[in-house]
Amino acid sequence: MSDIEIQKVTAHIGARVLGVDISKPLDDITAAALRTALNEHKALVFDDVDLDDEGQQAFARHFGDLTTAHPTVPAVEGAPNVLPVDSERGRANHWHTDVTFVVNPPQASTLRSITVPPYGGETLIANAAAAYRDLPEPLRAFADTLWAEHTNDYDYAVPDESIDEEQAAQRAQFTSITFRTAHPVVRVHPLTGERGLFIGGFAQRIVGLSVAESRKVLDLLQAYVTRPENVLRWRWSPNQLVLFDNRITQHYAIDNYDGLPRRLHRVTVAGDVPVGVEGKESRSIEGDASHYTPVSA
Repeated sequence: MSDIEIQKVTAHIGARVLGVDISKPLDDITAAALRTALNEHKALVFDDVDLDDEGQQAFARHFGDLTTAHPTVPAVEGAPNVLPVDSERGRANHWHTDVTFVVNPPQASTLRSITVPPYGGETLIANAAAAYRDLPEPLRAFADTLWAEHTNDYDYAVPDESIDEEQAAQRAQFTSITFRTAHPVVRVHPLTGERGLFIGGFAQRIVGLSVAESRKVLDLLQAYVTRPENVLRWRWSPNQLVLFDNRITQHYAIDNYDGLPRRLHRVTVAGDVPVGVEGKESRSIEGDASHYTPVSA
């Protein structure tokens, strides 16, 4: 415990963790220290990790029960809790929080570098609590009242005629079960009490507004999330693991590596049902995700 060192990477988000061998079981004090650091910094980076898929899952279990890999996308063969984030299977180059289209999205995500391109391929991670604090008071008060409908069934802003058969098959797989969930636009973090903007790419409509009106409101709020001051731009190296708090961040995988191979493995920790500033919980509109995730207490 005394050997743990936390080094901030930016003022608002991100820290490197030194002095912890995450390939070994963590004692309760160390696990609690990492949770505290995650609460503060939102994203933690571990260098030179000696992990395989089993080791990554064992590390993630220190933070709670695991989800399966994804509600609709296949897992790594023989590892039902591990999702391959592989450039050959698509690019997640849009801002999002993982799996917010279900009623209890993951509380935390781990990404481990498997294949790193020689340049590019960074992951951006944004602090949604800092974004909320940046809002002018009238806009903050307005956001507190809003709810948004999140869904996996949308066009990704890519017209059908611009995608090939393989991409069409990937889209069909992703939307093979339709999920729709209403979440508060401002979520209260259950451990810290911080308020954060809980929106991102799966948030398609503000409840009570038209699609066009919703887009303007969501774009306005999203601009605060993605302010450069609130974003960690992580350049991957081999054998790294990044742990981030999925309840109060968004992320974006930059497609800037000329189609070279890029592969990460993702393991996510089951989350609670989000709660807004008035204490109301998110509600499922369509789709049963019980095969994907338990609900965290």
